[in-house]
Amino acid sequence: MSNKSFKFYMMKIILTILITVLFSGMANINDSIYDFNLADIDGNKMSLEQFEGKVLLLVNVASKCGYTPQYEGLQAIYEEYSDEGLVIIGFPANNFAGQEPGTEEDIKQFCTLNYGVTFPMTEKVSVVGDDQAALFSYLTSQPNKDFEGDIKWNFEKFLIDREGNLQRRFRSSVKPESEELVSAIKELL
Repeated sequence: MSNKSFKFYMMKIILTILITVLFSGMANINDSIYDFNLADIDGNKMSLEQFEGKVLLLVNVASKCGYTPQYEGLQAIYEEYSDEGLVIIGFPANNFAGQEPGTEEDIKQFCTLNYGVTFPMTEKVSVVGDDQAALFSYLTSQPNKDFEGDIKWNFEKFLIDREGNLQRRFRSSVKPESEELVSAIKELL
């Protein structure tokens, strides 16, 4: 291969790489909460697009955490406001002190028997670290009235408006039935 041909070949490779990087970066700019697909706790496909027009409360959950009794409050507000358009989705995650070690079947049984959970739950996901689920990478980088950045512990809450925008974030210590969270939900309903 001549020097001229080699240079042309290398320029094509570099141009291809630059275009790929540019377009992949642009695709992320237009991401919406409704673009994410995952699996529910039973392994069935679950698209967040099905919840378009609803108020969403997304919560990373764990069965062996000091905050685990928050399932009770989550279920209570789900029952109270689901007819008005609230959907709560639990995302089991084993990122913090191994507090969600079970299988999806174990988690589902635990939540149903102990807390009567009827709101949607997903398969186990990672919410922090190198294997962080794309949804949580997206959520933790979205501007909102509270804070951005990594999830610190189990039972952090993300409140999404009917247009799919992250409006509020609440740390683990904010109870689901607290005035702070309930009033934020009512404001969006």
